[in-house]
Amino acid sequence: MSTGDHHEDSTEEMAAELPPLKWSRATFDGLIWNFRFLENWGARYPDEGQTAAGAPAGYITLF
Repeated sequence: MSTGDHHEDSTEEMAAELPPLKWSRATFDGLIWNFRFLENWGARYPDEGQTAAGAPAGYITLF
């Protein structure tokens, strides 16, 4: 096993132990306010059931 393989295994194991990150609307609004997102950036809180993989065209996902 190479050092790179060991690192990948450790990352996968660590990720499996972490709970999913759950954002609230209040947390999102705080992020927008604290980091001074411009209104014309069009930041949007996702609708129920939306995932990072399904970001609309022209949008990026932050997590």
